[in-house]
Amino acid sequence: MTILVLGATGTLGRQVVKQLIDCGYPVRCLVRNIRKAEFLREWGAELVYGDLKLPETIPNTLKGITTIIDTATLRPEEEIATIQQVDLIGKMALIKAAKIAKIKKFIFFSISENEYFQSILLMRLKNKIENILKSSEISYTIFQIPGFYQGLITQYAIPILEQQTISTTQDSKLISFLDTRDIAKCCVKNLNNVTTSNLNTSSSINLSGPKNWTSQEIIQLCEEFSGQVAKVKFTSLFTLSFIKILMLFSKWTWEIHDRLAFSEILSTTIKNKNDVKSLNFDINSEDFLTLEIYLEDYFENMLKKLRDLNYDQNQIMKRKDLTF
Repeated sequence: MTILVLGATGTLGRQVVKQLIDCGYPVRCLVRNIRKAEFLREWGAELVYGDLKLPETIPNTLKGITTIIDTATLRPEEEIATIQQVDLIGKMALIKAAKIAKIKKFIFFSISENEYFQSILLMRLKNKIENILKSSEISYTIFQIPGFYQGLITQYAIPILEQQTISTTQDSKLISFLDTRDIAKCCVKNLNNVTTSNLNTSSSINLSGPKNWTSQEIIQLCEEFSGQVAKVKFTSLFTLSFIKILMLFSKWTWEIHDRLAFSEILSTTIKNKNDVKSLNFDINSEDFLTLEIYLEDYFENMLKKLRDLNYDQNQIMKRKDLTF
């Protein structure tokens, strides 16, 4: 079994590649920039050029491949045209090519609750690709992910360390987050289970972390571990919704509209939500790394680096003051 990984240089993709190689799987990575992906080759992966924005580059990358793992996605702040090229047109071309190449298994990483937020472009595209994959007759596993611990660093931890203002809503919604290393382990475990049983099985798996959090609780954790007080600016949901509507009147503000919509998700509670469950995969969230441990380790390492940097700067200043 040779596995093709898309998005291999990304936050999640690189963890999936590492787990696969550690488990002895032959791994091929589809990358746009070979030079930036050299670290994957050093790990033991094969690199092949391909670009979802150029569908004609896809078919040749599938030669000898039995399984595709798609972790590729663009950030919400990317240009709308680029997001559609990659997360819709490119993914549709990939699924079509996979069917022609008789791929045995297609693993796709999506976003939790995407069916409830169709006004958001990225959510809408993820949901559409899920449906296309389900009707493709290719055996699939869809992982629906709520959010990464790594994303909380830029959203909360760094602004607190740099004494910048954090803009958020006074939300009451509980959201689950996961470490990408745990997500990668789940992916490989699922692949192992399917390999030893039946490659033709299909399932959707809604991953969730060991605990759900509000943004205020995450800020409090960051304050505790950093020893600093966060500068927080709260925006009401009504104000956020009003601004979001205004942003629709010009195509130049559509990207801002989507970013605001993602913020609004934090304050929207889903009623009567049916959790997606797998029929052939048992996930024990108690084994996942907790957010408390993740943030504590992050701030401990960062504060140590800042102290060392400050010490080095002080030493340089002392040397400048020396007279002979």
